[in-house]
Amino acid sequence: MLTERQNFIETIRHGKPDRFANQFRTIALAMATPYGGGLLPPGTVDYEDEWGVHWAWPEGTPGQFPIHTPDKIVIKDMENWRDYVKFPKVEFSDEEWAPFVAMANAIDREKYLVAPFVAPGIFEMCHHLQEIQNCLMNFYEYPDEMHELIDALTDWELKKAEQLCKYIKPDALFHHDDWGSHNSTFISPEMWREFIKPAYAKIYGYYKAHGVEVIIHHSDSYAATIVPDMIDVGIDVWQGVVSTNNIPELIEKYGDKICFMGCIDSAKVDFPGWTKEDIKREVRKACDAFGTNVIHGASIGGPMSSMPGVYDAITEAIDEYSCEKFGYTPEELAAANVEPFIKFC
Repeated sequence: MLTERQNFIETIRHGKPDRFANQFRTIALAMATPYGGGLLPPGTVDYEDEWGVHWAWPEGTPGQFPIHTPDKIVIKDMENWRDYVKFPKVEFSDEEWAPFVAMANAIDREKYLVAPFVAPGIFEMCHHLQEIQNCLMNFYEYPDEMHELIDALTDWELKKAEQLCKYIKPDALFHHDDWGSHNSTFISPEMWREFIKPAYAKIYGYYKAHGVEVIIHHSDSYAATIVPDMIDVGIDVWQGVVSTNNIPELIEKYGDKICFMGCIDSAKVDFPGWTKEDIKREVRKACDAFGTNVIHGASIGGPMSSMPGVYDAITEAIDEYSCEKFGYTPEELAAANVEPFIKFC
């Protein structure tokens, strides 16, 4: 029987997994770095980050999002964006990195893939700085300035990648950048290829050239129209796949070149009043539909859930169905599995 890490690799490399790959359990998210990380506590009213972006996480909502009242939008004039964007410190000393290196070195890489958590991505950073509607309009109204901003953000992120590769020596990368809504990409595929794709070709190309084995990109959205481009820029796993993407068709067309992760809409399992029967039903539906061709789990962007207990219940349901479908006892499966390295909420 494969170890859980081996089974994960067999799944994403289109080999011969011997059970359903299960969520994030074998991914050790390196949240602790000099760059900070993690999420704000629910109930946060107004927090200003190092970019000058203001954030809130109102009680009872699924997550945090920028505050974009006119007085708190960072870029107030796109033609003069350089006057407003202040790039945070990106290089840190050996001494500053030392405690985080020690944490990374303590992880058993025979069991886990050590993966820095990088967010926001290039597109998200653009709309965090500008406000989403302004950002989308500026692709049309100020294309030259948008190219300049994206180039500058890309250069900053490449310097960050250099530091992460030097000190953490990642096995994998978990990178956020939401590229669409539930039904469409935010910008046309043609525009995405002009503005966003070159940035990721550089960023993911750098990580791959410096020993990172697996690139996992989160976008819990519709993005089927740019899957070939994801493959082009080096994405191994698209995490956050939702049902509006016609997953069977994507597997048939591209399943030998990229792996899909998620494939259970969080909205169908992660809501007030959820039950284990709700989760069991959706897990079994996905496992029956996609087999061992995908990494099963909810579409949310990490080992977490909006409602307490949902993430663990999904993990348990996937394991239970693996035992049933592949003939393992719970004890055999438990012996091959690992405990989740890190959870964040």
